[in-house]
Amino acid sequence: MRRRSTMDRSGTAPPYLRIVREIKRRVEAGELRAGDRVPSTRQVAEQWGVARATAAKALDTLRQEGVVVAISRVGTVVAEPAPGSFPPPRAPSAPKRKERQQPAHDGKRERMVRTAIAIADAQGFDAVSIRGVATALGIPTMSLYGLVRGKEELAALMADAAFGELELPAMPPASWRARLELAARLQWRLYLRHPWLPRLVSLTHPQPTPNMLRYGDWGMGVVRELGIDPDTGRFVWWAVTNYVRGTAANLEPQAESERHTGLSAGEWYSAHMPRFHAGLPSSGLPTRVAPAGDQSAFDLAGFFENGLQLLLDGVAVLIGRQRLP
Repeated sequence: MRRRSTMDRSGTAPPYLRIVREIKRRVEAGELRAGDRVPSTRQVAEQWGVARATAAKALDTLRQEGVVVAISRVGTVVAEPAPGSFPPPRAPSAPKRKERQQPAHDGKRERMVRTAIAIADAQGFDAVSIRGVATALGIPTMSLYGLVRGKEELAALMADAAFGELELPAMPPASWRARLELAARLQWRLYLRHPWLPRLVSLTHPQPTPNMLRYGDWGMGVVRELGIDPDTGRFVWWAVTNYVRGTAANLEPQAESERHTGLSAGEWYSAHMPRFHAGLPSSGLPTRVAPAGDQSAFDLAGFFENGLQLLLDGVAVLIGRQRLP
């Protein structure tokens, strides 16, 4: 059954124009912001119950009007609005007294970062460039250098914006283990959404950005309550977060390998396991990596969960030793 939009169809305007007006409304209301993807031709056709030709005409009209822009291998995203064309998304109402108004360039930088994230999500971090982001936004490349000094600073902003997506519960689990599990899984799910992110998070050269500090302080809260010395507590937190990052570092290469070979991780192991055994006859490698009859079931997420439990088992032993009289 096709999903129908709640948009009113009682008007006399052609169907494609009603779609155009609805997408514009979403942009003006801040439901869609610069860099956000808009529905594809197929999705528009399904959502509004129209022919694909009508959906294509609606998107083409939006492109001609500068509301959206097509990015190669990404799709169609909301464009940087031209001055005076329509209100900027999520524009604040009258500022409160004694409250500093947000500098104009902050909104532009946020749209730049969101666009860079959209490109990285679709094509990987290597596809991100100042020029590519400027092209996606439909603005001159040099105008972005007034917002960031280069790709390194843009990468830090992207990482911090991604960590800003984390919803940290105000009332976390009471036990140290449940809280560390939650912290690890929140981070893992963030990396699943953004497979390029692990490469921007460093153990040796961390970026003290607001959202990453917020996550670290929240996670360290339970470590501070463990009753172990502070140095050991820091190592516990670093071990957990770096384990998640290290495991997630396989996500982007895995996706690239699957695109290149057409094989899932389980299928790859099954096809190459005989060669592993032939090359390392004394290694004791398992003859299969998935349950019998399901050689495609190898799952990095399962590997992550099992490794997390092993790591936390070790933390439990460490805590027990430090609490001994």
